[in-house]
Amino acid sequence: MDKSVEIGDSQLFQKNMMTSFIQIAAIVVLVSFCVMTVGPFSGLVIWGVILAVALYPLHLKLTAALGGKQKMSVTTIIVAGLVLVVWPGWIMIESTITSIMTLASDLKAGTIVVPPPADKVAEWPLIGDRLYNVWAAAASNFAGTLAEFEPQLRQVSEWLVRKIGAIAVSVIQMAASIIIAGVVMLYADSGYKLSSAFAKRLSPIRGQHLTDISIATIRSVTNGVLGVAVIQAALAGIGFFVMQIPHAGILTAIVLITSIIQVPALLIIAPVVVWVFSFAAPLPATLFAVYALCVALSDNILKPILLGRGVDLPALLVLVGALGGMIQFGIIGLFFGAIILGLGYTIISDWVQLADGDVAAADNADEG
Repeated sequence: MDKSVEIGDSQLFQKNMMTSFIQIAAIVVLVSFCVMTVGPFSGLVIWGVILAVALYPLHLKLTAALGGKQKMSVTTIIVAGLVLVVWPGWIMIESTITSIMTLASDLKAGTIVVPPPADKVAEWPLIGDRLYNVWAAAASNFAGTLAEFEPQLRQVSEWLVRKIGAIAVSVIQMAASIIIAGVVMLYADSGYKLSSAFAKRLSPIRGQHLTDISIATIRSVTNGVLGVAVIQAALAGIGFFVMQIPHAGILTAIVLITSIIQVPALLIIAPVVVWVFSFAAPLPATLFAVYALCVALSDNILKPILLGRGVDLPALLVLVGALGGMIQFGIIGLFFGAIILGLGYTIISDWVQLADGDVAAADNADEG
């Protein structure tokens, strides 16, 4: 009798095990196909959610100012975002393509005239003599000088074409993400409840806190990235306009975009400084160079200040997470890295505090 019961229990266990295995396998296959289906749009959706979380406080204020009209508030934010992103990006791309086509046409016609360099160019430290000689050679025989540097120019041209294409794709993707962010903001309450419910399934006690930490981290990184980019572009624009540099507005927009995508602003500002030295008096050119260098390096000071604000995490932790995430996953890693490191820090801190509490309770029981 006992043996038959054991056999029955064993068969029941095997049946349940196979049933569980089939169910888990079905879920894994289903989730895999879902991920594969939405994979091409995952980047846009993730960016849309990040932008929605970052812009939601603005949406609340604008909705209150518009008398509770959420759709009008979202429409206003979408239109403003598209103007701020698409317009400068389109101007930069169009201007670059036009300049390349004009340069190619002039090269073919042989109508390019290079003015001779000023004598003070030769006095520049490190690169003065070499630059003066190349510049003077181009002024006297531009075609011959161009042929001398043909391999380097070909590499630069190929790099420039790739970058223009990448920037165009990035502008289109960002525009789509802004629209997605607007839709997400309309359903922010239900989205927050769903996220909290999912987090509570993972951690019943601290799930709500982990959700809030993630939201606060996204907004903190947004302030540290977008806030620094706006400040840096504004300061650079002031210098460009004071020195009366041509196309100062376009250059300012380029600095803004490059700062947002974490390309060093020094790559844009340094050529402008070199160009200013070619025509301006030594004193204003030097003052502008010092000012421009401070602007180009200002993000190294501003990011540690703005990153970590409004979130119950160490600023250094958020900064390390953002920079490490960017190195591993690209610009979207700025947010992923900070969120993952913040969640890990919170979970480990809770575990350590809980362990300390258990030890203290055990000590008190022993003493009792």
